[in-house]
Amino acid sequence: YEVEPGTGRGRRGHFFAPIYVRSWAVLLPGGSQEAERLARKFGFVNLGQVIRGQHYYHFQHRGVASRALSQHWGHSLRLKKDPRVHWFEQQTLKRRVKRDNFVLPTDPWFSKQWYMNKQVHPDLNILEAWKEGYTGQGVVVSILDDGIEKDHPDLQANYDALASYDFNDNDPDPQPRYTLMNDNRHGTRCAGEVAAVANNRICGVGVAYKAKIGGVRMLDGSVTDIVEAQSLSLQPQHIHIYSASWGPEDDGRTVDGPGVLTQEAFSLGVNTGRSNLGTLFVWASGNGGLHFDNCNCDGYTNSIYTLSVGSTTQHGFIPWYSEACASTLTTTFSSGLTNDRQIVTTDLHHKCTDKHTGTSASAPLAAGMIALALEANPFLTWRDMQHLVVRASKPAQLQAEDWATNGVGRRVSHHYGYGLLDGGLLVDLAKKWTMTRPQLKCSIKIISTPIPIEPKMQVSQNVSACPGEEVHIRSLEHVQVQLSLTYSRRGDLEITLTSPMGTHSTLVAVRPLDTSSRGYKNWIFMSTHFWDENPQGIWTLELENKGNYYNFGTLQSYTLILYGTEEDTLARKLNTQVIGECLRLDTKGLCQECTSPYYILGHLCLSYCPPRYFNWTRWGWTSEAGRPASKVRICASCHPSCYTCQGHSAHACTACPPHHTLDKRTHSCSPPPTTSSLRLSLSQLTSSLPPAQPEQLNKKTLVILALACGIPLFFCTLYFSCHLLRMSLGSRHQAGAGPGPGPAYLPSRTASPGMAASSNSASDLDSDSSSPG
Repeated sequence: YEVEPGTGRGRRGHFFAPIYVRSWAVLLPGGSQEAERLARKFGFVNLGQVIRGQHYYHFQHRGVASRALSQHWGHSLRLKKDPRVHWFEQQTLKRRVKRDNFVLPTDPWFSKQWYMNKQVHPDLNILEAWKEGYTGQGVVVSILDDGIEKDHPDLQANYDALASYDFNDNDPDPQPRYTLMNDNRHGTRCAGEVAAVANNRICGVGVAYKAKIGGVRMLDGSVTDIVEAQSLSLQPQHIHIYSASWGPEDDGRTVDGPGVLTQEAFSLGVNTGRSNLGTLFVWASGNGGLHFDNCNCDGYTNSIYTLSVGSTTQHGFIPWYSEACASTLTTTFSSGLTNDRQIVTTDLHHKCTDKHTGTSASAPLAAGMIALALEANPFLTWRDMQHLVVRASKPAQLQAEDWATNGVGRRVSHHYGYGLLDGGLLVDLAKKWTMTRPQLKCSIKIISTPIPIEPKMQVSQNVSACPGEEVHIRSLEHVQVQLSLTYSRRGDLEITLTSPMGTHSTLVAVRPLDTSSRGYKNWIFMSTHFWDENPQGIWTLELENKGNYYNFGTLQSYTLILYGTEEDTLARKLNTQVIGECLRLDTKGLCQECTSPYYILGHLCLSYCPPRYFNWTRWGWTSEAGRPASKVRICASCHPSCYTCQGHSAHACTACPPHHTLDKRTHSCSPPPTTSSLRLSLSQLTSSLPPAQPEQLNKKTLVILALACGIPLFFCTLYFSCHLLRMSLGSRHQAGAGPGPGPAYLPSRTASPGMAASSNSASDLDSDSSSPG
């Protein structure tokens, strides 16, 4: 509202008091030098002319509160008494609103985008984020798939070549390979969901319609561990979000996951990507519902580094293809039965489609909403974003029989995670979320001696996370269970984990098509259902035979792995906006002064300093005189070895990056020890095999054992055989009838008793050869 002078009344009848700031406008006809002398005399800082060429000057006083309900009479009185001052006014805040009301996109197919145009209630609430001005500007998303039609008229303006590559043909062009059946349309469809251009009279609109979009062609050819790792590590300082809607076979039988290189790409991404804040990997949970598959048998979607997204239909039902598992974090809309509406997006040959389906369609919608949140707060870490997604997901109208309330009062489901993702709420939380304390990891080896698996058995352990450590986990994030076991029919074994706060989470349910007898070899199951719970107390693992009574097996090892933070995250108060107002920019667009109590970082003002930075105060400078004027709060860089710190030095660390160790005495971080490849033991070699492929582990182990043991054994056998043969020939030569020439050795099955040993050896070697004639 505009203020009516002298009344304190808004035009619509609302009373409020003026808020005074530390700035004065002063009219001084005497010029710039006179203004500078007067400012120094009264303790002001002269920030220069308000209007170039006019004698109105901007004075600021650092000793005055940045916000006050009353005018500062002392400074105003001094200005009033000085004859050089012709007019002055202490400035007040003015409430102004934009008159350009938000207008819905005019794209012709926007009316078909039922999941974000309020045709269903609730929808993804994306309009609320758009109304606040968030469109994904400045955020880069890459679709890892079968390519992207980069010249599509609804994608071309947002296409980012630096976020794109073709790892199938090893060239920079991700254009899909065209076929009669349009097999390679998947990536282009996913890209349009994220960043289709708005208001261009083509197709519909992307969730983050001003984000930059790239594509990686990696599924249309031979997919190897190298190809996956290269795709997941493409331009990690440029790409903010990778969206993937693929994985191992969803056939209800496969237990598979990332290889050694891909696991390394994930780890490096979250630890060093996006300027050490962590790359965001958004993953579709899987389409194996028809085969009763479980996405906890997929090592990509059950990784702690990926944000797993499930699906629901327009009416809030579980889709027929949806997989239920404990690793799913959130849900967005997708297709259902034939009469249910599907997802609108771009298609091959510059066309549009309203037939995009599966969890493949759900993950890109989530990636777009995450892009909106990153625009609102670019300094969110990968763990911050998962905290926000948990809080911004609501059960809404989603229907399932397994909804349960966990230990902190949140509703959670194996089908939907924490529920339908709310884009408006996600953005609002992002604007107020400060950095989560460093991640803590606690591993508890519970079983190391094999025990038989009973038809229904429980293994309980009282856990203090972590015993002997100075810092304990107070609030959980991910919980993993690493198991090695054998079982006569793997798919009949249901495994459940119960937390000390009473939350039951099914790690893997019955998979009727999984007839394997190989069990699980160091397989890691993951659950998000215990988020923010306190881990102290008794954890119970339950294994139950849901199939034939005669099933049997052995539990060889069981390790409980807890991830979380020492902070009580439930006690957080989200009141203050993370990004504040910059009062003054330099010619390069970098902020020179923020409103208190914000810190300067680049062109932004932040309420806290993110990882790799620390709070620091330096002297500011006036724009005209070039002299020290006041202290300015900034975010200064930590030493590269520190995750959080209290100073520039390598000995000022307060927390270390993952896998590094903090020395409490020297306050320094040391990297993990590296083992020379020349000193790798056989056990280290076998343990370096991809743990996500247990069914291939035995074959690979045999190969390594053959190489390590078989080759030396072969040469040893050959050596001793030759030695015995030489001795045999020598003794026969000495027993000969005369010195005349003759055969030194005749293979024969009727040898003399004295030659039995040597001739049997020879006959074994030459068992298929005939006697000489």
